[in-house]
Amino acid sequence: MENIEKVERLREKANVSYEEARAALEEAGGDLLDAIVLLERQGKVNGPRQASYSTDYEAQTEYIRVRDKVEEAEQSAPSFGQTVNRIVSTLVNFIQKTMFIVKKGDNTLFTMPTLVFVLLLFFLWEGLLPVMIIALFFGIRYSFDGTDSVKKANSILNRAGDFAEDVKSEFRNTDEGSDYR
Repeated sequence: MENIEKVERLREKANVSYEEARAALEEAGGDLLDAIVLLERQGKVNGPRQASYSTDYEAQTEYIRVRDKVEEAEQSAPSFGQTVNRIVSTLVNFIQKTMFIVKKGDNTLFTMPTLVFVLLLFFLWEGLLPVMIIALFFGIRYSFDGTDSVKKANSILNRAGDFAEDVKSEFRNTDEGSDYR
């Protein structure tokens, strides 16, 4: 190998200037390995770094602790008790602040506090529920009045009334086409 090639190679391997590489080669008598050893002794070249690997968390700076993430998620998500408490408080608030209304067409037949309706439904459901369903077929409509939270409940009650009207009109259309008058 020619001197210039050795200097170039030493410069690349040891990351030193041309002048330092040439001087180290001259002092080492042209031997590339001896020149690298000489530059290491002078502190111009770092020796090989020792690599170490660890599974210890503290040694892994770029990783996050899974346990910390799980604990963080558990703290930010509502617990089962909190969810049940929210649902019950919403239901109690709805019952306290609304009225149950029974109408036929534009006429209001009667109005009662939702709490009274819930108690009647709870204790007399076997008789009250069938009567309420049958009443839908006679044009009776139910609704709640009070807070803004009644919209969804009223939507469901309106769909039940519309369904009863559809069934009633379908029955009339079928009855008109039959021979059993």
